[in-house]
Amino acid sequence: MLQTKPPTPRTEAVPHAAVPHAEGVSNDEFRGALARLAAGVVLITAQEPPLDEHGRGEDVGMTATAFMSVSLDPPLVMVSLRNDSRMDDLLAEQPLWAVSVLSESQRHIAGRFAMKGRISDRLLFEDIPYVRGEVTGAPLVGGALASLECRTEQRITAGDHTLVIGRVLGAQLPSGDAGPLTYFRGRYRQLG
Repeated sequence: MLQTKPPTPRTEAVPHAAVPHAEGVSNDEFRGALARLAAGVVLITAQEPPLDEHGRGEDVGMTATAFMSVSLDPPLVMVSLRNDSRMDDLLAEQPLWAVSVLSESQRHIAGRFAMKGRISDRLLFEDIPYVRGEVTGAPLVGGALASLECRTEQRITAGDHTLVIGRVLGAQLPSGDAGPLTYFRGRYRQLG
């Protein structure tokens, strides 16, 4: 009988700019490993409650790659939000929100809503075509591959993030055959 030894995995050195956690992995090693996981790109949107009874609340948006389907019955999705981010704070008080699955031609939208220290969200939405979700009132981006309207079912603190699980109340599937926008190795990419 021929015996073979399994191949030794090749590893790439990752700079150790940070001291490893007690469990042994540094922030840089963790980021480097997960940067090799391709992810779809979505825009999470919600509307802040109005400041008075006569106004409309401001629209808020955030680019996310940590988004996934959780359950078919009931239909549940999950997004991971950095603790104390504007979207985390908003979804702690506003249970209705929406997701627009971005197409490969919407890289500019993803970049705009991912900026740190950005201008007000009102200005970010200014030249982006969108409609208001019938259920949530949140912006649904025109040209997206799909849009989901959600209501928060559960919030789970997980390290420096909050996992928000939402029940899907409505889904829109515009016609078209555009490809998805993906995120891989720290850059937005297209399939193919």
